Amino acid sequence: MFDTVTSPFTSTYSALHHTANAFIGLPFLSFLLIPTMTSYSTSLNLLFFYLTWSTLVLSHHPLRVEVVGSLVVKILFYVLPSGTMLLVDVLFPGVSTSFKSLGGDALPLKDTRRKTVFRFAKKVGWSVFNVVFGVMVQGLIEWLLTMQLGRPAALRVTTTLPLPWGIFKDVLKGLVARDVLTWVVHRYLLHGGARPANAIVRDLSAMHESWYHKAVKVPFPLSPTYDHPLIYVLRVVLPMYLPAMLWRFHALTFILYLAIVSLEETFTHCGYARLPTHFILGGIASRNEGHCLTGGKGNFGTWGLCDWLAGTSIGADATDDIMDEISESDMQNKVMSQASRSVAQVKRAAGGRNGSANAGAKPRRRTRRTRSDSDSD
Repeated sequence: MFDTVTSPFTSTYSALHHTANAFIGLPFLSFLLIPTMTSYSTSLNLLFFYLTWSTLVLSHHPLRVEVVGSLVVKILFYVLPSGTMLLVDVLFPGVSTSFKSLGGDALPLKDTRRKTVFRFAKKVGWSVFNVVFGVMVQGLIEWLLTMQLGRPAALRVTTTLPLPWGIFKDVLKGLVARDVLTWVVHRYLLHGGARPANAIVRDLSAMHESWYHKAVKVPFPLSPTYDHPLIYVLRVVLPMYLPAMLWRFHALTFILYLAIVSLEETFTHCGYARLPTHFILGGIASRNEGHCLTGGKGNFGTWGLCDWLAGTSIGADATDDIMDEISESDMQNKVMSQASRSVAQVKRAAGGRNGSANAGAKPRRRTRRTRSDSDSD
């Protein structure tokens, strides 16, 4: 498998280059809106993207395309943004504290002693290692299926582009199934109770507790991928990858799906009070904080749906997020409506004053004209 992915190195670099060009050549939003948009630039981008993707698929092994593409996605949408946020937290703690939902308690490095810094650097190193390790596990599964068992590949790596509606359905199914699998693994394998009867569950719970919960008291950038490598595969990689295998996602659909998951991990563990979408990301972030602060007493899923159905939510659940969003939307509508009424009242008042001024000026002009006429007579 390693030779297939990396040999020769120039071919791997070419795959990496073409994959990066494919991302840059066509924004995902434009790709999803192709059927409803007929602009020349969008069509041209689609053509360039198709040529780049076809070149990538036809000139490289499917396993290399999947592994390198997944690694590019994780770097672009998780490692780089999370690493940037982490640098800001470490280098500018005063500035970062003002944006954190938990204030100074959310800072990942409060003590700058050498021993503490070394332990923190070790956690960051394990987090980055697990990203690469997870992609390698994904490639190993594909290698076993195709080259050892003679089965079809888990993903469809073809030159045919998937349709937007098919992409939407597959991504939605993948996210829902991922939430269910994450909840099951997290609840019954990694938090199987105070004294699990099964020895395997007991060992897995002990590893998860000694790695993740002992080191991550509050979520911080890059913390989603910090754990024992085996636990990381069970908790993150398999719940993400198994739905794609079950429905045999197209490689492009899987790339978009992986990008969404990576962005979710980036924003929901950054600790910031304000996120791009408070309704989804804000609720997930608060539930992740509750899971860490309570030492894993609840909030085992990602999106909160399974926790709400099973009664394992801590703090606000998914329904509370929906009600808060509705209340916030109603408040915004009320504010906008009141602002519109205030502006209309100001305009009417200004129009009334102008009308009164004009009405008072006209008789004086007529009086002057009358006097001049009388003088001429």
